[in-house]
Amino acid sequence: MHLDRLASVVREGGLYCDSETIRRQLPGTRIGLGHIKERRLNVCTLQTAPQLHVGDCVPFYFCPRSVMLFLIFKRNPDLAYRDGQEPIVHLVADMRAAIGWAQKQGCNWAFTNSNAGSEWFEDYNDMRSLEKLHWDIIESNQWNGWTDGQKTQAFKQAEFLVERFFPLSLVERIGVIDECRAEEVREMLTGIVPLEIIEIHRDWYY
Repeated sequence: MHLDRLASVVREGGLYCDSETIRRQLPGTRIGLGHIKERRLNVCTLQTAPQLHVGDCVPFYFCPRSVMLFLIFKRNPDLAYRDGQEPIVHLVADMRAAIGWAQKQGCNWAFTNSNAGSEWFEDYNDMRSLEKLHWDIIESNQWNGWTDGQKTQAFKQAEFLVERFFPLSLVERIGVIDECRAEEVREMLTGIVPLEIIEIHRDWYY
């Protein structure tokens, strides 16, 4: 997410999904493709929870150096956001801990085998189905070509989704691009999280 969203995350105690962020008029830069955001809010629903649009869930990738970050890095002309990758921060959580929290809260969770904003994806809420994800593609820095009839980059964008809200207390690591951004995050999070979880990971960026 963009660094300027961090203040509202601290204030709210966690991250809200896009639909709630809009409803609550929470501040911060939106960095996604507008037409994909609209699909996630109004078209794409989960097979495991048909009442939920994808935009009703807080999303996580399974990897750094995402396809979306590449578009940001290249300043793709379809993006309204034009300020590059430097202000983007990575929030990292343990999937099993997140699922445990969601189950205690009575919240839905799922993971997808592909981009959850696309016209086609499958979602699962059984950990045994993790083997259905294309882990070789997820972990690779190369995603040109086609796989199983889809653009390979779609499988790179497999997602983990939690209904409505994700608490800051579950965030175990925060990755930034350089010391300048690390210091900004430390200033915002002093007394909120252990500062040692804020890490510089230039390798998570392009």
